[in-house]
Amino acid sequence: MFTDIVGYTSLAQTDEASALRLLDEQQRLVRPILETHHGRQVKMMGDGLLLEFHNALDAVEFGVELQRRLHERNTRKNRPPLEVRVGIHLGDVQRKGSDIVGDAVNVASRVEPVADVGGVCLSFQVYDQVHNKVSYPFEKLGPRSLRGVRESVDLYRIIFPWSRAREPSIEPLLPRLAVLPLTNISPDPKDEYFAEGLSEELISVLSQIGGLRVIARTSVGQYRGTTKSIGQIGSELGVSSVLEGSVRKSGNQLRITVQLIDVRTQEHRWAQTYDRTLENVFAIQAEVAERTASALKIELLKSEREAVGERPTRSAGAYEWYLRGIQAARRFEERTSKDTDLEAARHFEIAIREDPQFAAAYAQYADHLIIAGGDTRSWEEAAGRIRELVTKALELNPNSSAAHGARGALAAQVDHDWSGAEREFQQAIALNPSNTESRTRYGWLLRVLQRFKDAKKEILRAIEQDPLGYGPRASLAWTYAEEGNTEMSISLGEDVLKDYPDAINLRGSLATWYAAAGRAEDALHTIEPLGNSSDEYSRLYHCSVLAFLGKPEEARAYLADWEGGRLPEEFDITYIAMLCAQLGEHERALALIEAEDRQGGRDVWWFYQWMAFDPIRDDSRFMALLRGLNLPTTLARSWRYFPRLSRS
Repeated sequence: MFTDIVGYTSLAQTDEASALRLLDEQQRLVRPILETHHGRQVKMMGDGLLLEFHNALDAVEFGVELQRRLHERNTRKNRPPLEVRVGIHLGDVQRKGSDIVGDAVNVASRVEPVADVGGVCLSFQVYDQVHNKVSYPFEKLGPRSLRGVRESVDLYRIIFPWSRAREPSIEPLLPRLAVLPLTNISPDPKDEYFAEGLSEELISVLSQIGGLRVIARTSVGQYRGTTKSIGQIGSELGVSSVLEGSVRKSGNQLRITVQLIDVRTQEHRWAQTYDRTLENVFAIQAEVAERTASALKIELLKSEREAVGERPTRSAGAYEWYLRGIQAARRFEERTSKDTDLEAARHFEIAIREDPQFAAAYAQYADHLIIAGGDTRSWEEAAGRIRELVTKALELNPNSSAAHGARGALAAQVDHDWSGAEREFQQAIALNPSNTESRTRYGWLLRVLQRFKDAKKEILRAIEQDPLGYGPRASLAWTYAEEGNTEMSISLGEDVLKDYPDAINLRGSLATWYAAAGRAEDALHTIEPLGNSSDEYSRLYHCSVLAFLGKPEEARAYLADWEGGRLPEEFDITYIAMLCAQLGEHERALALIEAEDRQGGRDVWWFYQWMAFDPIRDDSRFMALLRGLNLPTTLARSWRYFPRLSRS
């Protein structure tokens, strides 16, 4: 068993004496209960405990009794709460002196963080031993991929009469499939675009099957060129099957090899090599989808069979340009540049010119411009073209999930039509439940509207489909921050930043959350990599966090650079307004965002809950602007953050 005190690190930073008292109180509570249930404290690790028991029933009974006493203590004492998570696993251990080591210890340590605050979480091995021996109910959480654990682990939680309502969690009930990036074995390395684009198209086609959940490209893309085994990949992604293969393209001739592998047995469910011409690529995709469904015992509906067999274009040339556009658009997402933006747009334009009836090309082009809008091109430049592309895509294919998702993003980011955006996102998801992009965007729309419970539900669904991707996981951290749960936002932010250390906006946000929690050293350490960057947004986050910590000199220098015209022309003025608010220049901050609003500014709605706006949040002009956008004028979080600025 592992236990951990919730919020201890944060408390220790702000009130070390109270934190130490909690440790002593925990020990006084644990000792007699541990003795009663024949347990042993192996060691204390900071605020956590490693315990061992002679049998599973004693361990579970101890966990229940500990949480019962803590609940009673927290409801009657006017003191800092003492809340603990408990995780239990059953397995063999090895002894090293008084310590214990082994795989079972590692699994138990990973089960504990899954537990609710004040809850007990246990593996199937423990549940199987005790479920018919105790009176309290259990809830199945389903198989979970735990960090550092090769195979997924079935988990359960104990339901107490006082249990808090759980955050929405999604149990994967349908078969889950990962389509790994197809290996390019073409004689010309420049044909890599075809393998990459075809991999994404297979994901799209297979996502049309309602009885199947397909992992998003952003997660599977990380396995390009991997040496990891299928079992390891399957465990990390939480899937039961993996589709992999290779592509050889020589002129108009294709050789595509595909195999479906069962993660548990490592055996092939089916394998096939297709020697066809480029014109037959859609028939290959349809056959792969149908054979996969058959192997997974999924019966295709007539509409699904028609969808996977649909030929999106009659022009092989248009399809090649479309795949080139997809590859360029993905490179743009990974590393934003004007050249890559223009390259993607040029490829999509040629695809549309080659086949004006190519609905998917219009939809993908629109989606690319939505991502580029406000970045390498202004919204004024992008919005009109996006509207044309989405309208044409839906005219050609009213059931295009991608087009409905793009129209939802347009409604939110350009029109500020929240109800219209919600309808479009819901339609996109209904047409394709595996449309992770639309789920994530729907989640951030709900977050902006402060419908946090609904937001977390959609974002958690997106994470189920994109467990390793950046967008959904970062969005969940921001959701908790804006809800007021800084502890959870910090925990999630730390986890995502380990996988995406170059994510500037998340790094800046995490440092700000540290500052709000009184963890100045952690904030400074987090923004340190941004301090010497030539990127203006990196520098912006660096000086903003320093201002939160009462060091405004760099922020004032940054503002002087903006005044002197030394920042890029397309720099987002909303950031400057937030910086002015932080620096106490409230009138200037309000004037800037009002001017932006009059000129069709697009970004205040996204940033209005950020702490940088706290100094002007109660101003009638700021609230009037929010009312004009049909946004909440109050915050969900109960605290405000006003930095104490030193004089430069």
